[in-house]
Amino acid sequence: MKIFNYCLFIFLFVLSSSMVFAQQSTLEALKEIAVIDQKVMMPMRDGIRLATDIYRPKGDQKVPIIFSRTPYNFNSWGDGEERTRTAARAYEAVKRGYAYVVQNERGRYYSEGEWDILGLPLTDGYDAFSWMKSQPWSNGKIGLYGCSSTAEWQMAVAALDHPSLAAMVPQSFGAGVGRVGEYYEQGNWYRGGAEQMLFFAWLYGVEHDTYKPRIPAGASQEDLIRISRFYDLAPENPPVDMAEALKHLPIQDFIKNIHGKKEVFDKMVRRKPNDQAWFEGGLYHDDMEINIPGFWFATWYDVSISPNLALYNHVRENAKDASVRENQYMVIAPTLHCAYTRATENTIVGELSVGDARLNYDEQIYGWFDLWLKGEANDFKSKTPKVQYYTMGSNQWNSSDTWPPEESKLQTYYLHSGGAANSLYGDGSLSLKKPAAVETPDTFIYDPMNPVPSYGGNVCCTGNAVRGGAFDQQGMETRNDILVYTSEVLEEGMEMTGFIESTLYLSSDVKDTDLTIKLIDVHPDGSAYNLDETIQRVRYREGYQQEVFMEKDKVYKVELTPMATSNFFKKGHRIRIEVSSSNFPRFARNLNTGGNNYDEKEGVVATNSIHHTEAYPSNVKLPIMQK
Repeated sequence: MKIFNYCLFIFLFVLSSSMVFAQQSTLEALKEIAVIDQKVMMPMRDGIRLATDIYRPKGDQKVPIIFSRTPYNFNSWGDGEERTRTAARAYEAVKRGYAYVVQNERGRYYSEGEWDILGLPLTDGYDAFSWMKSQPWSNGKIGLYGCSSTAEWQMAVAALDHPSLAAMVPQSFGAGVGRVGEYYEQGNWYRGGAEQMLFFAWLYGVEHDTYKPRIPAGASQEDLIRISRFYDLAPENPPVDMAEALKHLPIQDFIKNIHGKKEVFDKMVRRKPNDQAWFEGGLYHDDMEINIPGFWFATWYDVSISPNLALYNHVRENAKDASVRENQYMVIAPTLHCAYTRATENTIVGELSVGDARLNYDEQIYGWFDLWLKGEANDFKSKTPKVQYYTMGSNQWNSSDTWPPEESKLQTYYLHSGGAANSLYGDGSLSLKKPAAVETPDTFIYDPMNPVPSYGGNVCCTGNAVRGGAFDQQGMETRNDILVYTSEVLEEGMEMTGFIESTLYLSSDVKDTDLTIKLIDVHPDGSAYNLDETIQRVRYREGYQQEVFMEKDKVYKVELTPMATSNFFKKGHRIRIEVSSSNFPRFARNLNTGGNNYDEKEGVVATNSIHHTEAYPSNVKLPIMQK
């Protein structure tokens, strides 16, 4: 054991040293070609200054700007993934004739002011564009680039229509979407009116600004650079077992219970899906006009794939300028959140191989920027399809002029059983056959103190609580509180590409509960891999402007927010739908009381029934590609 530990230590030391060496090599290479101007304190209209690092080509030429704004630490003099990425991205941009400008949001690290995940003034982005445009080395053209929190602010700021903003590349941008069409996610805080618990965990890990030392007001650039060389204002909260921590009730005390900074969380956890406060911060809503070309990136196992696709379609269909509508492009990769470049010859997502999912991302992205920021007459438009999407199962990249592809047609599959669809061993089936006038409903017990555990799925940022991706669901499906509906064995392969619509008919003995659904690809050996999932809090079944509670045993129609995928179900496979009332901690538990839920500690056990008859035809509409 001592020899093993010693070898492990040597391995980790060499790995760490090689990473630091690679980072230093990138920095040294960057110094050869770039003017590096760090800790520039860019002034905003209210006097607050935002810490900004600028990397631009040497010489007197005027160049376009690629701009990233982030809440994360980009101090290129330390180690860590984000800081290594900053140096590498700056080198790539400068090498290609761009200035690369990276800035911290107000209140983060060296930027002045107070941070709020949704409360940052949109004017910060506008003011930054104006400042950059006025620099003697700028050609007046700015493009936005970033993933996750470095992308989510882009849409709302783009709607301000600054004359220098020429193009954007938002990647995994769902937490920047407030409302688009039928999705009221409010920055991934909700799905179908149920809280997504990813931000519970994320806020604990990110929000530590209260504990950092404050730099004296008006500190000089020289002082800030000197300080950043040995102290980058990056404290870390103590590690927490999120798998246990997220179980805490009431959920309003989650951050308090693990001794985190709670001010932002306390405000957000009390807001209902249509609270006016969601519309006053930096979120994009579909009444805002995006009027610039966009190259959008999403992933099948990201937390908000369906709203991301809905926003892409919204801009293509509703931008006032026809040229803007025409110049929207999308890439959908078969990976986890922001994991585009991690695709390999054998890309594993969760525990499932989806084949060789690599793509020439840099070539496409810089072709895009060359077109819009440099005005080059290149071949981006002739070579690049409007939508590039990866089809799992067949494991290949495909393309289309629209999303979904025009060849995709919805087919209605109905839920059936003899009244015992509970678990993998029940009699639930899924078919094109319409239900009979009388079929016995499927009844299950939902106990919020014993919820269905999240196992894989379309997740992000939950620490050790949930692993994202595709996992074999067979073990989960032995639970009696999961209803399982499976098709016959497919006699020939079938590609499913597009949005999946779900309509369930529910009766219950409680005032409020949740309905969850999961789409599954069942392999010939019985392994059952998840593709997408969603949830609906039943009190919001008639919309998010009002809460409408149930009456005991009355049957209600519940339409869930659409899922999305592209998957080839091979010959011999089967299509499966799982229905339940919990998927925890992917989503917060409904305690079934009809109360606020966020301030409650005790739950009520619900007896829930799914009806599938001629009068109550529970079904899913599946997007089948026509040959």
